[in-house]
Amino acid sequence: MDKKDRVILTGDRPTGRLHIGHYVGSLRRRVQLQNEGEYKKMYVFIADAQALTDNIDNPEKVRQNVIEVALDYLSAGLDPERVTLFIQSQVPELCELSFYFMDMVSVSRLSRNPTVKTEIQMRGFAGESIPVGFFTYPISQAADITAFKATTVPVGEDQKPMLEQANEIVRRFNNIYGGGKDILVEPSIMLPDSQACMRLPGTDGKAKMSKSLGNCIYLSDTPKELKTKVNSMFTDPEHIHVEQPGHLEGNTVFTYLDAFCEDSDFEKFLPDYKNLDELKAHYTRGGLGDGTCKKFLLNILNDRLAPIRERRAYWEQRIPEVYEILRKGCEEARAVAQATLDDVRRAMKINYFDDVELIQEQAKRYSLSKK
Repeated sequence: MDKKDRVILTGDRPTGRLHIGHYVGSLRRRVQLQNEGEYKKMYVFIADAQALTDNIDNPEKVRQNVIEVALDYLSAGLDPERVTLFIQSQVPELCELSFYFMDMVSVSRLSRNPTVKTEIQMRGFAGESIPVGFFTYPISQAADITAFKATTVPVGEDQKPMLEQANEIVRRFNNIYGGGKDILVEPSIMLPDSQACMRLPGTDGKAKMSKSLGNCIYLSDTPKELKTKVNSMFTDPEHIHVEQPGHLEGNTVFTYLDAFCEDSDFEKFLPDYKNLDELKAHYTRGGLGDGTCKKFLLNILNDRLAPIRERRAYWEQRIPEVYEILRKGCEEARAVAQATLDDVRRAMKINYFDDVELIQEQAKRYSLSKK
């Protein structure tokens, strides 16, 4: 497929402000794709309906987080003139499509989805306490993707099982209802460029960056907040003295440097080294302190986050305009999803009132039966 024919779709659950794990995992790539312009259409959405599946007792939290995520999208550099930004719940066609897709998937298949199993464990659900909506969110996600006939989905590695399940649904639907044609499109996953970006650990080095674990660096963090978090980051517990050799594995500072550092950063912030390989070599042989490495990382993160903070300050003063951007995006998204839903209904032969041939056949049938 030519890059200019790609339809790109991705999104985030509004569980709070977005952090730098979201940024390196997918958000940075979205902005790059947008600026390269090599696509037919790009959709980025806020998955509030999915967020409600495990926040049903706290809808206000989801409601408030929608604007937080929208602000993060705009501050990261997504341009509503080039990308359609929309809210999942405001495109009801997605719910109908999910309903039809439920017949394409068995309970046992959903139970085997590794991402679903992990998410269930993280939230402490057990047995019959699992909300049906949460359990079936791979189906909802498949509807989100296929409604826009997306060909490319930029996400983190943990979403691979979700894309595999979406493709299973697409293949089964096309096989049953396609009549030799592909009604729905199989999407391809687009993973981050490096292993460090696949799943950025939290500042404590113990797990994936997570709001609930309090180990996040948010895109909207102030320089003061950022400094506190970087200075407290987990490094090498055996690297007690500067002269001792340091270890890179499990060292959160170097994992973050892998994700963010560029050669040009050394000229600006640490001219004693040419690149990250030289810095790593010095650290592992000894003679380089964690404080120097943290200060270098802090400078890099401030450099990356400064324009994001500036854009966020701009949009925070224009909240009605942000909602208007989302409203227009929802209208555009609904029109596209409705067209796909029309194709689905036609293929499933449940477009009763639009099927003139059906109406005429039935009329003829009953007319003849009276004679």
